[in-house]
Amino acid sequence: MNEQKDFKPYIPADKVTPELTITSVLMGIILAVIFGAANAYLGLRVGMTVSASIPAAVLAMGIIRVVMRKNSILESNIVQTIGSAGESVAAGAIFTLPALFLWAKEGKMETPGILQITIIALLGGILGVLFMVPLRNALIVKEHGILPYPEGTACAEVLLAGEEGGANASSVFAGMGIAAVFKFVIDGLKVVPSEISYTFKSFSGTIGTQIYPAVFSVGYICGPRISSYMFAGGLVSWMVLIPAIVLFGGETLLYPGTASIQEMFATGGAGAIWGSYIRYIGAGALAAGGIISLIKSLPLIVRTFRDAIASLKGNTNTNTSRTGQDLNMGFILGGIVLCIVAIWLAPPIPVTFLGAVIVVVFGFFFATVSSRMVGLVGSSNNPVSGMAIATLLFSTLALKLSGDTGIHGMQGAIAIGSIICIVAAIAGDTSQDLKTGFLLGATPKKQQIGEFIGVIAAALAIGSVLYLLNAAYGFGTEALAAPQAMLMKMIIEGVMENNLPWALVFIGVCLAVVIEILGIPVLPFAIGIYLPIQLNACIMVGGLVRLVFEKLKTDKLKKSAIINDGVLYCSGMIAGEGLVGILLAIFAIVGINDYIDFSKKLTLSPLVSSIASLVVFALIILTVLKFSLWKKRSDEK
Repeated sequence: MNEQKDFKPYIPADKVTPELTITSVLMGIILAVIFGAANAYLGLRVGMTVSASIPAAVLAMGIIRVVMRKNSILESNIVQTIGSAGESVAAGAIFTLPALFLWAKEGKMETPGILQITIIALLGGILGVLFMVPLRNALIVKEHGILPYPEGTACAEVLLAGEEGGANASSVFAGMGIAAVFKFVIDGLKVVPSEISYTFKSFSGTIGTQIYPAVFSVGYICGPRISSYMFAGGLVSWMVLIPAIVLFGGETLLYPGTASIQEMFATGGAGAIWGSYIRYIGAGALAAGGIISLIKSLPLIVRTFRDAIASLKGNTNTNTSRTGQDLNMGFILGGIVLCIVAIWLAPPIPVTFLGAVIVVVFGFFFATVSSRMVGLVGSSNNPVSGMAIATLLFSTLALKLSGDTGIHGMQGAIAIGSIICIVAAIAGDTSQDLKTGFLLGATPKKQQIGEFIGVIAAALAIGSVLYLLNAAYGFGTEALAAPQAMLMKMIIEGVMENNLPWALVFIGVCLAVVIEILGIPVLPFAIGIYLPIQLNACIMVGGLVRLVFEKLKTDKLKKSAIINDGVLYCSGMIAGEGLVGILLAIFAIVGINDYIDFSKKLTLSPLVSSIASLVVFALIILTVLKFSLWKKRSDEK
């Protein structure tokens, strides 16, 4: 505790500098929408999102310091605070809400309106901030030196190293622009195929890779270990399970397939087997992985909640200085009550009074757990998916027992799960942002207002983004697999209707248990089982490039700088491809895509097309080298 008493932030409490300005708010809103939309697109494709805090901080620092000629670190901090909220809202929304579109596709309900999605995202995001604010003094201030908050601390270090902000910001902008061009060439003009695949005729196994900049970037940012686990899962499903199903299935008509396995493979290839069978095995593995991660974290979760509540009881924050100001407790409590009433009574949200009570209980519990756990293990190890699964199982069962069944009960369950998922994601993000502000000397109250602004901006955008992506690509397809949303849908249907192919689900569960026994992280492996092998292979290539950088024979500082430059460039590529993906979705809806499609005008042989795709993929990899390894060597010269 002495460390906390002796701590002096970068900007002293008695010094007032610009923070919540028009410039920082507008930049933050733009980045919240950009990174929220990009992460929505990415998460629906690969089942993972990436943190927006550091890229947003770098962009803010570059623009404010270099373009505007201002030295205002706290303004940059507000930008990243608002900007990162967009990514968290998107993560919570895409893991659950696409289930509503999938039910609409099956004819069980009408397509959800943009207003419905916006209200759910908005209430979840606001509750996440409101639940976390009272914990700030207990977790961020009193436990400074005990809870490291790795992402928040790293973001503060990036902002403090602002002298390089301009150069680093150029890497992010370059990544956005270059990836946008590649994405438009690949999926807009369709000059080259987006993936290369080869199916072994006598074996029925399939191997190949996609060539998308964003998918490659996920592998680079996650690193070789996580990438290899995902790739291993893909090999198991596409080189073991699918060939086994084809080999033993033959003329068998196996539920939930609608034709014989041999006929399905002959007409639709391995993708048809994936769609009818592997997705359920992958979903079983994902569910087991989420529950295993939750069970493993249970002692920590219980201890975390107990300690946080104990700290909260004695949370008499007598610090009235600028760096000790939080939002008024009356405002916090009033906001929570209004949100709960809105969840219960708002017509677009099909939640009963029981559902609203479940939101209060689970929301506060998981917000508290999330806020403290990200301080201990970081946001990437926070078991949000396990929390969402536990909430869905309990809420679906409770609604069923209360008589709220059928599609109304299913909609209510997914609404509750969505709000809780967003609450947990936003609470963790808010904690990391407030830790950054604590180290820099920001005004907590202004950061908390910034979180609300980011949540509102992202919530207003996420409905349109989901609508566009579903209309253009369709959720649950190979283009947008939406693994977590498919899993949530299957859990609710399994409880409400009991019509799942449980044998396939339990195969996935047992696979996950075996992987856990072997000491391999279950969730990335389970995501790998669920996703197409071509996507996993592209992620693996990104991980291998990162591995090469990690093995460079140079000093630690230089190696770290090279890797970090690559991370920033790849973050930019994810944002750039995501935005063009949404633009192309608009083109598809209005019919422009047919006019710019060159795939029907070019008559290239399969071999030439594959070579062309490989050349484009090689160019994407070379651009990463250009803005990381070669850039650092050029700077040294």
